[in-house]
Amino acid sequence: MKSLVVRLDSFGDVLLAGPAVRAVAAHSAHVTMVCGPKGEPAARLLPGVDDVIVWEAPWEGFDPPAVDEADVDGLVRRLREGAFDTALVLTSFHQSPLPTALLLRLAGVGRIGADSVDHPGRLLDVRHRRLPGRHEAEAALDTAAAMGFLPRPGDDGRLRVVPPPDTVALTGDGPYVVVHPGASAPARAWSPGRCAEAVALLTDAGHRVVVTGGPGERELTRRVSGDTGADLGGRTDPRTLAGVLRMADAVVCGNTGPAHLAAAVGTPVVSLFAPVVPAGRWAPYGVPCVLLGDQRAPCADSRARECPVPGHPCLEEVTAQDVVRAVQKLLKERVNKESA
Repeated sequence: MKSLVVRLDSFGDVLLAGPAVRAVAAHSAHVTMVCGPKGEPAARLLPGVDDVIVWEAPWEGFDPPAVDEADVDGLVRRLREGAFDTALVLTSFHQSPLPTALLLRLAGVGRIGADSVDHPGRLLDVRHRRLPGRHEAEAALDTAAAMGFLPRPGDDGRLRVVPPPDTVALTGDGPYVVVHPGASAPARAWSPGRCAEAVALLTDAGHRVVVTGGPGERELTRRVSGDTGADLGGRTDPRTLAGVLRMADAVVCGNTGPAHLAAAVGTPVVSLFAPVVPAGRWAPYGVPCVLLGDQRAPCADSRARECPVPGHPCLEEVTAQDVVRAVQKLLKERVNKESA
């Protein structure tokens, strides 16, 4: 059976689809993932994915293309040529799968399933209704199960990526803590000043600190790393970043893709989590985590990209000392677990 899994969102969203992808792969001869440009690097890290189709949908993302720029006909033609038997469409709780399902139906996909609040007419063969309060990773697995795609025996349902490379040449030998100051939306980011304070205090507490960031964040990582942190800004592609995160004692970051990548390689996370989206659905999944940030702030559940509250209090009231204590808590828990 040839199967499709569709997740058209960002890097972190695609990582959260990983357990569901593995469930589909357990029952399929070939799995193709359809994702957007931002999700492509994550899709290529997921076990169980044999091929990736990249398509930017005119209904997804913060700056989607115009409908006439999206080459809808080209996507339908490519999917029809693939002769797929079944498709699992994954979306967040606030998104509709029906535009995607319509294109899949036009492409002749035999069986289509998704989580849908809206009445699907003839667009879905399996219409799942997600349970309240489910994490996005769990909700995706539930939808896969509704289609008959159960995980392989022994699959723990956690996030996972293909084995990353050895990155000791970048980080140096010995233990370290990663601080990742950037975020996909300003409302989800701790301020650079606070991040720099955390790097300095973590160093004072005896931790070696590695600061990570994308190619467009070199100025940010340079500022945050200061005189004590190792600045890897712009020096890691997603697979290399996975290697850096895998060897860290803990990762300090906001609600952004690297938080989910840290979870996928099994590293504990200090999550500076702005409540613009619910932590119950989006917090790092399946690893020890300390959640920092006022989850009852006025911006809660607003899905705002820019903080609507002056001073960004939900995160700015978190101090560097709070972060140091959270890192030490995670390390102590790990030592206790290993000695038990």
